[in-house]
Amino acid sequence: MGPEETSGPETPTGPQTPTVAIDGPSAPPAQSRSGPQIIADYVKHLPSKPGVYRMFAEDGTVLYVGKARNLKNRVSNYANGRGHSNRIALMISLTRTMEFVVTETETEALLLEANLIKRLKPRYNVLLRDDKSFPYILIRRDHAAPQLLKHRGAHKAKGDYFGPFASVGAVNQTLNTLQKAFLVRTCSDSVYEGRTRPCMLHQIKRCAAPCVDLIAPDAYAELVSQATDFLRGKSNALRESLQGRMAEASDAMDFESAARLRDRIRAIAAVTTDQGINPEGVEEADVIAVAQDGGRSCVQVFFFRAGQNWGNQSFFPRHDSEVETPEVLAAFIAQFYDNKPPPALILMSHDVEDADLLGEALSLKADRKVTLHRPSRGEKRKLVERTAANAREALARKLSESASQAHLLKGVQRVFNLETLPQRIEVYDNSHIQGTNALGAMIVAGPEGFEKNHYRRFNMTGADAATDDDFAMMAAMLRRRFSRLLKEREDGAPVPDLILIDGGAGQLSRVMGVVEELGITGICIAAIAKGPERDAGREAFYLPGKPPFKLPQKDPVLYYLQRLRDEAHRFAIGGHRAKRKKQMADNPLDDVPGIGPSRKKALLAHFGSAKSVRNAALADLEAVDGVSKAMAKTIHDWFQR
Repeated sequence: MGPEETSGPETPTGPQTPTVAIDGPSAPPAQSRSGPQIIADYVKHLPSKPGVYRMFAEDGTVLYVGKARNLKNRVSNYANGRGHSNRIALMISLTRTMEFVVTETETEALLLEANLIKRLKPRYNVLLRDDKSFPYILIRRDHAAPQLLKHRGAHKAKGDYFGPFASVGAVNQTLNTLQKAFLVRTCSDSVYEGRTRPCMLHQIKRCAAPCVDLIAPDAYAELVSQATDFLRGKSNALRESLQGRMAEASDAMDFESAARLRDRIRAIAAVTTDQGINPEGVEEADVIAVAQDGGRSCVQVFFFRAGQNWGNQSFFPRHDSEVETPEVLAAFIAQFYDNKPPPALILMSHDVEDADLLGEALSLKADRKVTLHRPSRGEKRKLVERTAANAREALARKLSESASQAHLLKGVQRVFNLETLPQRIEVYDNSHIQGTNALGAMIVAGPEGFEKNHYRRFNMTGADAATDDDFAMMAAMLRRRFSRLLKEREDGAPVPDLILIDGGAGQLSRVMGVVEELGITGICIAAIAKGPERDAGREAFYLPGKPPFKLPQKDPVLYYLQRLRDEAHRFAIGGHRAKRKKQMADNPLDDVPGIGPSRKKALLAHFGSAKSVRNAALADLEAVDGVSKAMAKTIHDWFQR
């Protein structure tokens, strides 16, 4: 039985569980009635079953999403209007409509609640704001020679995934170790197929060079198997095996092989010993601790997989100052694992309400047993205490940064004569080399510092990437951004209080032309031009219709605006370099219809390079093994075009 259609705001897709939608009163509640009275009308229609409820304000925004073991009992508590905290009382008073979904079990209600909170971001729920995907290590097995690579996003490729890692740095460190220890290739398939001789990684003993058959397929498969065992926590057994082989090679006077095995053993030992917090007896677990101060919370998570510490990360969920620590922790766990597999064990700093139910929900999602535990003694307790100490230190730094950030934003408000303290500042820059690989970039900053999940890049092509015309490129980028901004305003998305452009009067003039063309109003737009000889500290600022001005060289606001400009420049340059690197690595043969790995390898082996294939005569192409006359004509016609 699937969800039934119901009126009101759209319901995002939740977990695939049997649910029934319930309509409220047939007539909309009267405007003059109080929140408790409106809620009481809904109670009359509710069953005593598990489910999820949503509370809406007068303008249709979602105030709160909650789950209940018994919907009728839970919602009736809101209707009586007594015994609520100030936060809940205000939420009830603002409620004008409600919607409900009945589920088969309370576990399904918990999963649906977490999904809806993440999608709808209600004002009165605890919200996990930084929920980017975590990096994994992937051993991709859809090729004859499996590839080792860093992966982020959906697990669509065929292979083995290991993670999550707390950061890209932790992934890179482990990948570096795996390359040294197991010599598994990391190159893309197009690079692999195009090799005619070993690359530099083979020369520095980081790859076994299966691309040019310097290692037998069976021997390479053994290396891949050893790398897989290492990532699954079998490092001790693997190290003992390699030590035995090293001793045998040494006894046989094969010192070169013994030295190679010694280097691999050292690489394995490096990642299993130099890890900071690395307790015994914790093979697979996430350690989660919460610290609270000044109405703010920091959740610290340490990741342990295969008996190794794979890093840690801090999160700062948004919530009301009245929310207590156990509620923050429970909401964090439910939302954190909504889009990632939970480990077998989750160690917590506090007891949470309905911990067994939460563990059951995560077990249902992971299709295996997941245990939530607050240790009271031993090594695991020490591990939680260390994690909590990290959370307290991270929160103290965050509170200090927030105070200084607020002071700087007051300075920005003064400099640009803004009516209110800016909550969103967007900074734009572009990067190209004579119009090639042109790319525009937008970075966002606010009270919490740089908001990197809001950063955007704009690929500039055609007339938008006019050679050396920075003015036209900036105008084209802002036209695209402002066109989207008009739609975002209608949908209630955040609108910038200040737009800062890297450039001078010319760029500002072109951008203001776009602003007038699209009818954008109510946003302060300014340009920051580099000083003479690009001297930092002598920047000039331009505002429409006003003379340029400078700030004192030691003004903290100037330093802050320089940081914003430099961050936009860094982001633009990074995207441009990545785009240029990709273009340099692209093989022209990849674009030819009908050319797969085998034909491409045959063509490169015959002609030596893609350039020679492009310049080859039709008769020469027909002479290549595996290339028919029809395919040779296709290749020839493709490059002649």
